[in-house]
Amino acid sequence: MSDSARLRYLRIALILVGLIFIFGVYPLMMGLWPSGWRWSPNQPQYEQMIVGVYATLGVFLLLAARNPLRNLSLIWFTVFSSVVHAAIMTVQALQAPAEHGHMLGDIPALFFVAILLGVLTPRGAEPALAT
Repeated sequence: MSDSARLRYLRIALILVGLIFIFGVYPLMMGLWPSGWRWSPNQPQYEQMIVGVYATLGVFLLLAARNPLRNLSLIWFTVFSSVVHAAIMTVQALQAPAEHGHMLGDIPALFFVAILLGVLTPRGAEPALAT
């Protein structure tokens, strides 16, 4: 895949992930699929914090979509923080049978975001394309 095609797909991915982080996490956690997105026991303060952090990250991913190469640190933060978050949740879900639903919900979703953004982020020619 050429760098220009990869960059075009990265912009689309940043927009989609940003919108899901802004508008999708709360409905998934609170009503659409709580067994895959809401941890037990329910903790409203924790849930508000997670929604707030991901909505904020979503806004910045939307802004990064304008010029991804000038926002590589944000994109790589999203990649690596998603892997770390999903890895920690995997260990926790495996240790708590009541949380196994997360193995089909938020855990693979975070790994997917990390892989998608990591694969689409161009390497090597960033300075030339960043203008």
